[in-house]
Amino acid sequence: MTTTEVFEEHRSLLNGVAYRILGTAADAEDVVQEAWLRWDRVAGGEVDNPRAYLVTVVSRLAIDRLRKASSQRESYVGEWLPEPVSDLPDGAERAELADSVEFALMVVLETLSPLERAVFVLHEAFQLPYAQIAQVIGRSEEATRQLARRARDHVRERRPRFEADQSQRRRMTERFLQACLEGDLDGLKGLLADDATMVSDSGGKARAPLRVIQGSHKVGRFLASVSQERNTTRFLRSVGLEAETRLDIGVTEVNGGPAGVLSVEGSPVLMLTLDVIEDRVQHVYLLVNPDKMSRLRVADPS
Repeated sequence: MTTTEVFEEHRSLLNGVAYRILGTAADAEDVVQEAWLRWDRVAGGEVDNPRAYLVTVVSRLAIDRLRKASSQRESYVGEWLPEPVSDLPDGAERAELADSVEFALMVVLETLSPLERAVFVLHEAFQLPYAQIAQVIGRSEEATRQLARRARDHVRERRPRFEADQSQRRRMTERFLQACLEGDLDGLKGLLADDATMVSDSGGKARAPLRVIQGSHKVGRFLASVSQERNTTRFLRSVGLEAETRLDIGVTEVNGGPAGVLSVEGSPVLMLTLDVIEDRVQHVYLLVNPDKMSRLRVADPS
């Protein structure tokens, strides 16, 4: 195989590693491209294990970029959410990796340190042995295991133990969207957990709360109000659209799970995804930052 063919054989894996460490598809692609430039400079015959070499290069580049991004995000306007993606690998690889890219988990990964996140991703999502991960991050194997243990404990504390299955999540998402569209406050409160929260990401480029909303009544009241004509008009204008613009909304797959996507003439302008525990919505994630919409497929109109 040529140098290019070897790299292309591993591109999907490398994109997956980089995206899970960084939380943005655009940054992940930049990292993979830089890895390609480095790979192209080494003779293929000098690398005994191309997969291990490329994963190491991509992981190190992603960790460095995440460290820089973490400081930049301190000045981000409002809350920061990962960049959602609609396309995942096909077949067995899709089923195997879908859980590790689930949106609510990606949100939790944002609370880990860059090294903790890299170790968690490489071990939990890609089953790399600790000895190999230790070489990737330049730590001893014992230190790597400690990082992994801290990361797992942190994730367990923030991820539900009794998550709903995909079919239940889709039904809940459809009911939730319908209640939002109808401005049905009682219906929304009936779906929300008492201590539910809503996190919105606008980047200061669209109308959305800049702080986390807590409590089922406050979350429901905000979402019910969005359907009112005046608030809908304000939102449309905040993203550069006219009040008369025709909107389509439906449920589509985002990060391996169901999400509501609002689109205008085929272009997504809003994504809403739910973290469902048993039969209640625990967390609502609302994304309206136009810079993070390019990786979403448009939902079928409902």
